Amino acid sequence: MVMDNIAEFLIGSTAACGACIFTNPLEVVKTRMQLQGELQARGTYARHYRNVFHAFYTIARVDGITALQKGLVPGLAYQAVMNGARLGTYQHVVNSSLVRDRDGRLVAWRCVVAGGVSGCIGAFLASPFYMFKTQLQSKAEERIAVGTQHNITSFTRAAMDVYKQFGILGLWRGASGAVLRVSVGSAAQLSTFSITKDMIERKNLFKKDSFFLGVAASFCSSFVVCVAMTPFDVVSTRLYNQGIDKAGQGLLYNGPFDCIVKIFKQEGILGFYKGIGAQYFRLGPHTILSLVFCHELRKFYYGFNKNGK
Repeated sequence: MVMDNIAEFLIGSTAACGACIFTNPLEVVKTRMQLQGELQARGTYARHYRNVFHAFYTIARVDGITALQKGLVPGLAYQAVMNGARLGTYQHVVNSSLVRDRDGRLVAWRCVVAGGVSGCIGAFLASPFYMFKTQLQSKAEERIAVGTQHNITSFTRAAMDVYKQFGILGLWRGASGAVLRVSVGSAAQLSTFSITKDMIERKNLFKKDSFFLGVAASFCSSFVVCVAMTPFDVVSTRLYNQGIDKAGQGLLYNGPFDCIVKIFKQEGILGFYKGIGAQYFRLGPHTILSLVFCHELRKFYYGFNKNGK
């Protein structure tokens, strides 16, 4: 049982890191688009990034093609810690049958709660990595720069500087927004994946261990999580990237709820969905890749153990 729990965490980390390598360029694009026109009314600011494809072209042309992989190192660390804890915790709950009723059927609200709680744990543990990833990805040449530009060149150096100046708490600045973001996204993602996968299995549309079972369930999950998570993703990006004073307090927002109010007042409801195209192009493949990788790695692990015995 202990080895199985450890394996679940390793499976979650490996799957998420594998997905991150492919989707990190979309994360860079999404971050830039979410920061564009920060706290400015629509039509009053220069749009350096008109859409996902234009953003790709602009970043590659001005910052260089390698800029599309900015923040990859903290991004991989974030995925390993956050999704290792999130997916591992959730699967442990599923394996313990805590999300099923007495007849063995999945209970939707239990899946949502389990996904939300596991997301909170993962987001909090991995918060420092997300902060530095966001700041590295937002850094750009002056003519296409958006949001606060931080004097950061590497993850390790930035982490040391923050720790020396603000202590351990400085590394967790913005964690409240991340917990809100991931708890909502995780609840939507893992619950819809589990419920859809269970429904497909019961209807015998694919074989239980079929590769396409994971793909179909992941596709449905990615759409739901994109709609539910994007507003909180915008808030999280803004909190992590804002400038801070000498005491380490944010210059623009006091916290997630203050950020929500200010975005609504200055940018309107559409401000919460900035970069949603990039978000889906990122979340879709990332959700599908990570959950499919998890599905296949889990199948390999338990199949190997069974055959080994």
